[in-house]
Amino acid sequence: MIDAQCPGITIGPPEKKLGLRASSTCPVTLENVKVGKEDVLGEVGMGYKYCINILNEGRIGIAAQQVGIAKGCLDAAMPYMEERKQFGTSIGDFQGMQHQYAQIATEIRAAELLTYDACRRKESGISFIKEASMAKLYASQVAERTASKCIEWLGGVGFTRDMPVEKFYRDCKVGSIYEGHDSATEEVVPLVD
Repeated sequence: MIDAQCPGITIGPPEKKLGLRASSTCPVTLENVKVGKEDVLGEVGMGYKYCINILNEGRIGIAAQQVGIAKGCLDAAMPYMEERKQFGTSIGDFQGMQHQYAQIATEIRAAELLTYDACRRKESGISFIKEASMAKLYASQVAERTASKCIEWLGGVGFTRDMPVEKFYRDCKVGSIYEGHDSATEEVVPLVD
């Protein structure tokens, strides 16, 4: 663990990202940086293993984040579905809309349960890599699908910044990328028991 002011460390300007704008992401360049023994965390030569373990644990956090985004989308869209009327009826009362809502609500619950299972296994000291990968993969897909559907349900107003759903849509996209791209996560699931 070294000071950011250490010679050889350059921190670049914040990236201009699609989503998660409240969190800065900056490039960090290390050129001939000297690290003293007192600054080494853990055992020398074990860095890759430490990073992989953190990545595996991080997938649970990403799954939880994605479930939260999906729930936030529904929380933002559902009141509008009751307020907005077509032909004298709330659009949320039309059977076709109720079927879509039922499907999305079921997927969110399934993603939530996968996430809870991965947490339970991790906290119990049981192997959780496969479950964390499955939870992250599915929850990121559900968040994207939910955000997209909620924008559709809200119609034109869903595409504006007047509703938070467009922000959720931008924020959830990274869920399929970080802590292992979905295609890499799909590789992990069948390999681990």
